[in-house]
Amino acid sequence: MAIHPAVKAVTDRIIARSAGPRATYLDRMAAAAAEGPRRSHMTCGNQAHAYAAMGKDKDTLVGDSAPNLGIITAYNDMLSAHQPFEKYPDIIRDAARAAGATAQVAGGVPAMCDGVTQGQTGMELSLFSRDVIALAAAVGLSHNVFDAAAYLGVCDKIVPGLVIAAATFGYIPSVFMPAGPMVSGLPNDEKAKVRQQFATGEVGREDLMKAEMASYHGPGTCTFYGTANSNQMLMEFMGLHLPGASFVNPGTDMREALTRAAAVRALEITALGDNYTPVSKILGEKTFVNGIVGLMATGGSTNLVLHLPAMAKAAGVILDLQDFADLSAVTPLMAKVYPNGLADVNHFHAAGGLAYMIGELLNAGLLHDDVRTVAGDGLSLYTQEPVLKDGKVIYRAGTSGTLNNKILRPVSDPFQPMGGLVQLSGNLGRGVIKVSAVAPERHIVEAKARIFHTQEAAKEAFRAGEFTQDTIIVVRFQGPKSNGMPELHSLTPMLAVMQDRGLKVALVTDGRMSGASGKVPAAIHVCPEAADGGPLSLLRDGDLIRLDATKGTLETLADLTNRTPTAADLTGNGNGVGRELFEMFRKNVGLSADGAGCVI
Repeated sequence: MAIHPAVKAVTDRIIARSAGPRATYLDRMAAAAAEGPRRSHMTCGNQAHAYAAMGKDKDTLVGDSAPNLGIITAYNDMLSAHQPFEKYPDIIRDAARAAGATAQVAGGVPAMCDGVTQGQTGMELSLFSRDVIALAAAVGLSHNVFDAAAYLGVCDKIVPGLVIAAATFGYIPSVFMPAGPMVSGLPNDEKAKVRQQFATGEVGREDLMKAEMASYHGPGTCTFYGTANSNQMLMEFMGLHLPGASFVNPGTDMREALTRAAAVRALEITALGDNYTPVSKILGEKTFVNGIVGLMATGGSTNLVLHLPAMAKAAGVILDLQDFADLSAVTPLMAKVYPNGLADVNHFHAAGGLAYMIGELLNAGLLHDDVRTVAGDGLSLYTQEPVLKDGKVIYRAGTSGTLNNKILRPVSDPFQPMGGLVQLSGNLGRGVIKVSAVAPERHIVEAKARIFHTQEAAKEAFRAGEFTQDTIIVVRFQGPKSNGMPELHSLTPMLAVMQDRGLKVALVTDGRMSGASGKVPAAIHVCPEAADGGPLSLLRDGDLIRLDATKGTLETLADLTNRTPTAADLTGNGNGVGRELFEMFRKNVGLSADGAGCVI
């Protein structure tokens, strides 16, 4: 199938825009690759330190003829999605030995749970943890004794940080290994209902806690389609997972078999063999376009609009918000997974999942098939699904039709003709809105503004009964320079209650919303941010604001020309719960439209 004209146009302009930095990046990677296996250039003393604790693997390591796989792990057992990684190094080492190779844990990276820090001070470290993860992975790989890397990570900032690291070490192959989603628990819509009842005082904390524990109940990712599961989709669309790896539950035979197969595949594609596939050759312009199309077709997390430009930049590829908007305009919304629908990712996977979706999008010319992946050449490899035969993974063709059209639909009959994201621009700056879960009659909101500098202040006003008319709530000084750009997901129950009471309501902020942001219109990532003197800093209570997702505009009808920017007191944002250590990030962070990067 010929590539869709709009997808080709976006790809061509990304290639043209990236020509200089991409060429420089590839030249650097080629020079690094030309040095050959890293270990061959090290002294005996260097190598002895690296192999001292490796027991029966020492002789293989010293030999230099067998590949050595470096494991970067984000394991901790506070994140349900990462708890399964505890046993992965043993599985990977065993698979490597069986293949006549070796594997070592190169290093660990931090992994924070936004579900724990949501609405808490720790959330102000969340976005910057992406850069810390990239730095920590670089420290692990800097020992330079690895022929390939295996990355163990799932959740919000972890996968983007690991991709940035993988791109930086792009002269070696990289395979990403997921842990999979937890089995289904309390349906997400029931959980959301209890949250709203708690916000209005209809139920107490005991009932809220019971609902939350029934929803988040075991190992694996949370089952709604937030940032963690959007990351897993992205790794498959970008060819960094093995086909079909994303949504297999932890603790199953298939999960372990896929982990073993991924380890073997990483060893097969090193420079020591005949199928050398450095990740620098995978992370090209077409691969990032495929990732964006996947994000739109699934109605994925808005957090990836921040992360993808930073990930791409690490590989010399320059993305712009207009690329997201133009691809969204031609990509049909094919999936309805909570918060866009009632199903969870387990239901989506059972209905045909990513293999079916990728096949449909390839047939429609909306994805590039001519890309390299860890599985081989061509994204069409990802239309296959894994099955077990004698305990090992083999592949067969995925389903040719959806098995539940309330969850997953073909390109010819989508839930919506366009993807889940719209770029917004106007005299209040530039931002984005996720519309895949927003009812069409709420795509335009025009109302007076109420201005807040913290989400807690907005919630206090709600509890005081101050919102009795249509309102656009502006929560400013929430950008990366202000306080690290925390998610404002704790506002969701309040906003949903207001909307259910018949009010027209929207959120406008230079901060983020959760990857699970849903039915309330939210203009987010607005930049320049208020701390930079952006237009949001000029707004006052009562100013009329118009958010129009149909036209992609965000404007105030007030005259801002002679106003002085509000200067908020941000001194309290620099201490407590580790914030002191992140001052250099707040001072050096880039624009959210460019990925809010610090190290890239």
